[in-house]
Amino acid sequence: MLRLALSPIRTVIAVVYAILATGLAAMTVTVQAWRDPKAEGIQRVIDYWSKSILAVAGISLTVEGTDNIEPDRTYVVVSNHQSAFDIPAQFQAIPIPIRFFAKKELFGIPIFGTALRAIGIVEVDRQAGAAVHGQINAHSAEVVERGHSVLVYAEGTRFQDGPVHPFKRGAFSIAIEAGLPILPAMVYGGHLAWPPKRPILGGPMKVAIGRPIETTGLTRKDIAALRDETKAVIEQMVDDAA
Repeated sequence: MLRLALSPIRTVIAVVYAILATGLAAMTVTVQAWRDPKAEGIQRVIDYWSKSILAVAGISLTVEGTDNIEPDRTYVVVSNHQSAFDIPAQFQAIPIPIRFFAKKELFGIPIFGTALRAIGIVEVDRQAGAAVHGQINAHSAEVVERGHSVLVYAEGTRFQDGPVHPFKRGAFSIAIEAGLPILPAMVYGGHLAWPPKRPILGGPMKVAIGRPIETTGLTRKDIAALRDETKAVIEQMVDDAA
């Protein structure tokens, strides 16, 4: 009851903090990236930003499966997507540098959009039609060249009802064309910490990381099978977390 009563206050504090912290972090990483796109300080800023966002929102994070990650490898990280807290949670949970996909409109926000480009976030123009696939593959290759892994929310958007929804093909096309392993990652609890159209309640979130799925020798004919295999792994992890 107390948590519910305090949730409107927490929401205001968390949203105001997120705006201020994101603006400051954006300016800081932009300056660092102009000097050196691979600067270690960029990751420290991302780590502090994500940790503080979760803390102010009253979210506790549990992580499983980090032993499935080889720190010297690059992956296409594939995840379900439940809430606005998924990105900071996965920045905290996945102990390698990751960059995610973001819709084109976010890149038009002053300061924030500049920072997204500077640190290598992959821009997606959903109105580009078939041309978007070549654009995404090119941008993803640039991310990999920096030594970063690519995080893809394979459902294509955020679903706040809990279950895993159908996966799109893009992440698996990228992985096969680049010869990169898929790293299945499950995130759960953000949709309960911030229920749809309600104030932030806070509470537990969980990120679980599965064993990598190798793509060596696969072709575009294998995309559907790879997608289905990855989805089954993530669905099982969601069922275990629920």
